[in-house]
Amino acid sequence: MSQKRNIFEEVGSEASKVSPAAVGVIDGAAKGARRGIRVWLMVLFALVFAMIAVGGLTRLTDSGLSITEWRPVTGAMPPMNALEWQSEFDKYKQIDQWAIENQWMTLADFKSIYWWEWGHRQLGRVIGLVWALGFAGFALARQIPTGWTGRLLLIGALGGLQGAVGWWMVASGVTSGEGVTTVASYRLATHLGLAFVILGFITWYILLLGRTERDLMQARRGKEDKLFSMSTGLLHMTAVQILLGALVAGIDAGRSFTDWPLMGGQVFPPDAFMIEPIWRNFFENPGLVQFVHRIWGYLLAIFAIVVWRRARGSAHGATKFAFNAMLAAVALQITIGIATVLYAAQVHVAIVHQAVAVVVWVLILRARFLSHYPIATSLRESS
Repeated sequence: MSQKRNIFEEVGSEASKVSPAAVGVIDGAAKGARRGIRVWLMVLFALVFAMIAVGGLTRLTDSGLSITEWRPVTGAMPPMNALEWQSEFDKYKQIDQWAIENQWMTLADFKSIYWWEWGHRQLGRVIGLVWALGFAGFALARQIPTGWTGRLLLIGALGGLQGAVGWWMVASGVTSGEGVTTVASYRLATHLGLAFVILGFITWYILLLGRTERDLMQARRGKEDKLFSMSTGLLHMTAVQILLGALVAGIDAGRSFTDWPLMGGQVFPPDAFMIEPIWRNFFENPGLVQFVHRIWGYLLAIFAIVVWRRARGSAHGATKFAFNAMLAAVALQITIGIATVLYAAQVHVAIVHQAVAVVVWVLILRARFLSHYPIATSLRESS
């Protein structure tokens, strides 16, 4: 028999014993998975950034051809004794780079360039391992949010492709009797470009996971279409500039003309079309390649200002601040780029130039993201 209920009994006393609504539990679980995956992606971001920096130093120190074989598994172990070191050195002596440029090298000199390339490849293996363990862990725990499995697999697939492209690049310089002493510049550009694509996806996913699905759905209603479109164009222009920079690095064009704003005392570099056929000059002529890189940089800076001016009209403070940061990074990168020219692409200056390119890339992505998913600003905050 049920107990009689006092009509004056507090209704809240029973209601307080009821567990929170189911939707709250679902949201809580989703947040937990999103936070964990976001941290994992941040680790991958840091590793890829380090990979780009080490790759740049490997290129600047001419170390990329010191390991002449692609051994994804067994190559993880470096030479462990004098006999193994001599074997690696003997393999290096079979390629044109040693025969034409580095016959002066001793075993000790060879070791210094070997460690750069080995470290670069080893870091790639670490990135692959971190991705594989992280993805497997979240998948087995069923912590991957709906719709995210394909995105996370994409990062792994691009990472695997990057490893293959890396060897494709190195293979272009591992020659004997062909007079080739470096990797093909267009393959270097492909390798670096793909690294920035991977970094771009990771950055975008980190930004998405930093906010709830509900917040993102609401934010999309305030999307600033014109600003998003313009920032997308700016992102594409930046991608082209990164590829042009790789072409400059691939043929050491940054050391061919070390004056600014002129080139060899002229507006247009001399002998810009000396190679036949003419189209090859845009990839192999140091003067023309550096000239195109400079001109595209000027155009990029002008368009960045245009986009920034458009962003000043945004109703969202976070969006305006993001575009302010973007423009500041572009200005800094131009300054460092000029210094790189004036100092003939010395290692310490050139690697800063490459690192700041990553900063510019990420800040443009962040500004683009906020134009697509603006953070709502209250009237009090906007006043």
